[in-house]
Parts: sequence; structure tokens; C-alpha cells
Amino acid sequence: MTLPNAALLLRIYLGEGERAGNSPLFETLVMKAREMGLAGATVLRGPMGFGHSGRMHTAKILDLSSNLPLVIEIVDVRSRIEAFLEAVQHLLVSTLVTIEKVRIVQYGKTKHEIEA
Repeated sequence: MTLPNAALLLRIYLGEGERAGNSPLFETLVMKAREMGLAGATVLRGPMGFGHSGRMHTAKILDLSSNLPLVIEIVDVRSRIEAFLEAVQHLLVSTLVTIEKVRIVQYGKTKHEIEA
């Protein structure tokens, strides 16, 4: 897959403990991104953070949280990002969602492309 230079970075901020039915919300979102053919998705886990509630979530030994902050990052073209957001909007109840314009410098190559 190739991507143009101009793309969008979608970030979804959520808690590790948030659920979509019986599954963790972050897994549901990443699997949906894959199902819809987005270029890729990465889940980043934070050792500390707080959101709209103001409640602190931390990975300190004395205060192990079961709801550490997560960020899902997805980079793709505008049309795919917008279609994805429309498909998952009903799941994004207690999340923060941001979009930034990004310039893709490199998207990598598959093993097949390198050997060719």
C-alpha cells in the first residue's frame, strides 16, 4: 500500500479498562481499523494520566491502576479516517478524539517489495 504525502493522524485517547461489549475498546477499534483496510494502527500505553473526570491513573507500585491511559494512533488519508470515525462513532462515548494534518515521509516496504 502506498500513501500520499498529505494524510491525517487520528488519535483516540481512552482508558485501558473501557469496554465495547465483552472486549476491550482499544482492541475493538484496532480490529475495526484493520477490517476497514486502514494503513495501520498503534496502541500506546501511558504510565500516568488523567482525563475529563480529573481522576489520576498511574502505574506506580502502590497505586496500580487497572485503567491506565491509552492512545490509539492511525495515519491514513482523509476519506478513510472519516469513514472509520463514522463506523465507530457509537463506541467513542468517553474518549477524546483528535485529528492532525501530517506529511508522510516514509511508509516502509513489505519484505516482498524489498526482495523484488
